[in-house]
Amino acid sequence: MKVYILVQTEVGRSAVAARSIESIGGVTSVEQVTGPYDVVVEAEARTIDQLSSGVIASLHGIEGVTRTLTCAAPAD
Repeated sequence: MKVYILVQTEVGRSAVAARSIESIGGVTSVEQVTGPYDVVVEAEARTIDQLSSGVIASLHGIEGVTRTLTCAAPAD
């Protein structure tokens, strides 16, 4: 399954958070953006459990990350 994860960070922490996010297993793309979210992450996982316990848990462990919103992409 492919997901997009919208990430909010503390003010001034988006660049540092984006660099840390790049090293998480399952993450395929990381982009800094402007607007209500600071970083957009594209990730892949075999199951929702793998996504939750892997990518998302790791995201919340990164200093400066304050909130995430996960959007599942429809299967091809």
